[in-house]
Amino acid sequence: MKIEATKLSGVYIIKREPLSDERGSFERMFCKKELEAAGLCADIAQINLSLNLKKGTLRGLHSQKGEAAEDKLVTCLSGAVFDVCVDVRFGSPTFGQWVGETLTDDNGYALYVPKGCAHGYLSLTDNSQVLYFTTQFYIPDSEAGYRFDDPAFGIDWPLPAPYILSGKDKLWDLIS
Repeated sequence: MKIEATKLSGVYIIKREPLSDERGSFERMFCKKELEAAGLCADIAQINLSLNLKKGTLRGLHSQKGEAAEDKLVTCLSGAVFDVCVDVRFGSPTFGQWVGETLTDDNGYALYVPKGCAHGYLSLTDNSQVLYFTTQFYIPDSEAGYRFDDPAFGIDWPLPAPYILSGKDKLWDLIS
């Protein structure tokens, strides 16, 4: 695994390094030892799989607050998504800034999202599957969310709206 820092403190792009031969390939998707050596939390409490039936499905921006705050390691198993992390840590020098990365089944990239940041993604293909490793259990009462189109963030989503959104994601407040 190759771990690369982004412009946001604590946010990393993780690139898998497949070993290939005539049989196919083998790659490590998760390595507690390598993540911890980079100073990242690797105490996985839950693993979640999301199937997005249609291109243009947008999930987010989500986070957990309080003791339920979680780190996430997010990768795409099939298809492609544009994955986004927004710094919503009050007092952070990069508060309100975001990073985005295209995660595909071909590139094997993952995004590491630390506690206090919001996460979301836009499906770029039909039938995309996204796998999340989280360091805390999901607690509905601890959920927080932010509008995907909040002008304070100015996220440059790679597909034009309208998007397929959950009712909850349509109703999050603007941060400002």
